[in-house]
Amino acid sequence: MNWPALNWSALYLASEWLIRVAMLVYVPQKRTPSAARAWLLLIFFLPLPGLLLYALVGRIYVPRRRLALQRQASELIRSVQARMPIPKAAGAITLPAQMQATARLAAQLGDFAAIGGNRVEMLHGYEEPLARIIHDLESASETIHLLYYIFEDDSVGKRVSECLERAAGRGVSCRILLDAGGSRRALRRLAPQWREHGIEVHEMLPVGLFRRNVARFDLRNHRKIVVIDGRIAYSGSQNIVNPEFIRGCPNEELVVRLEGPAVTQFQGVFLGDWFFETGELPFSVTELPEQKVVGGTIAQVLPSGPGYGRENTKELMIGLIYGAREKLTMATPYFVPDEPFLEAVLAAARRGVSLDLILPKRSNQRVTHYAQQSYYSQLLAAGVNLHLFQGRFLHAKFMSIDEEIALIGSTNMDIRSFALNAEVSVLLYDRNAVTRLAEISADYIGRAVTLSGSLWSARPLQQRLMQNIARLADSLL
Repeated sequence: MNWPALNWSALYLASEWLIRVAMLVYVPQKRTPSAARAWLLLIFFLPLPGLLLYALVGRIYVPRRRLALQRQASELIRSVQARMPIPKAAGAITLPAQMQATARLAAQLGDFAAIGGNRVEMLHGYEEPLARIIHDLESASETIHLLYYIFEDDSVGKRVSECLERAAGRGVSCRILLDAGGSRRALRRLAPQWREHGIEVHEMLPVGLFRRNVARFDLRNHRKIVVIDGRIAYSGSQNIVNPEFIRGCPNEELVVRLEGPAVTQFQGVFLGDWFFETGELPFSVTELPEQKVVGGTIAQVLPSGPGYGRENTKELMIGLIYGAREKLTMATPYFVPDEPFLEAVLAAARRGVSLDLILPKRSNQRVTHYAQQSYYSQLLAAGVNLHLFQGRFLHAKFMSIDEEIALIGSTNMDIRSFALNAEVSVLLYDRNAVTRLAEISADYIGRAVTLSGSLWSARPLQQRLMQNIARLADSLL
């Protein structure tokens, strides 16, 4: 008998069961049942690989220093808001009761109050928002602040890069924040030449085992913000990258162009992230330009991210969904909700709210797409109008409620965006803005296939199996 071999086999088997039992106690702590289920299922079948993966990405770990910086950044945002040189007319706003409740919740979550006097444009497609951003960059005279998840070293990235270099050449102070994961090539290839032109560049959430101030490698800054001269802001879903950066899947985007007092809130988010990454401010908040009343839109910026200790955008969206009375329209490229979010959507449809959910028919992430499809039967059974956008990959992320409120930003309706990514959205309390968003939604729906329950029920068994397996891993995606 080969005793050493037998002893090693027994030891290995015992270690696997020790891992299973120990993680059965540890994993469910401070976790939703669905997240605990997904991890325990993985660990039960693959104890050692599951344990290693859990050690890497199982907990949303943010170093204490970054949590302290987030608290300071929130204090900075409140300080910026208190010192904002805004006209009295912009601050003296009146909202209906339901909107007041939303504005209070958003202010509690993200520190910014609703503010009036803004002008807003919604730019969709791909070339239109890009062309407008470039036009305004060419007209900048004082400052340019860019914050992006993806800034690529391709033809689009080079167009914007040349604008920045020309701006720096005419004396404009340019500052750029790029996510270390999404923009690694630009940080490696473009950043050196930017610095030669006097442009300040910093990477966000640096990746590396032995680097200071590093958290989990999959915690990313997914925000997209442009602030020009402190008076024009852009934000939404679009990165600085070719529309077909994933071959065969060209993007369709939605971007907000904003002028007025709320631009200073986007400036505050940029300054908070600059401080978050560098520990210092590029200038004093007293240098923020005085804003003027330029329109009638009331706006409110909502940042979110793991540093807040809560899921800001998810909490707000759930509140908006439960508050909807007649009509609710949502669009997202990735719909992998947790249980509270899904129950809110289903409850809205069941109580008679006309609910349109616009999703891409095809996706650039296969497993995530299978997980997304696993929810279609529940959505259709509850009465959700499910529209699958064709031709391009719909990357827009928005929500409109009745004829009153629009929410547009960088946040996908999935667990990753809600819990792991730093995101930013803007609330628009304006019937005209909601009407414009309804026109864009109608265009999307006109280019979509509306899915029927009978057609979906006829899908092949193999497809159902793939969707159900992917759904089990929803908390890992």
